[in-house]
Amino acid sequence: MLGIAAAVLFFIAFLINAADIGTNDVFSSGNVTLLGLTALALHLAGIGASRSRHTSGRRPWSRS
Repeated sequence: MLGIAAAVLFFIAFLINAADIGTNDVFSSGNVTLLGLTALALHLAGIGASRSRHTSGRRPWSRS
């Protein structure tokens, strides 16, 4: 999930930079890029990953 958020933040940073949109200092393309890198780092570290309850990989109702 954080990987998708990072991709969206990178796309927003690209649009701000490519369209030369005048934003305040908080939403500059550099800051949005840093937020994307933070989300990507958290994704690669395993934070926010979905975890399943079943560890065996089998469904509890299967017979085999």
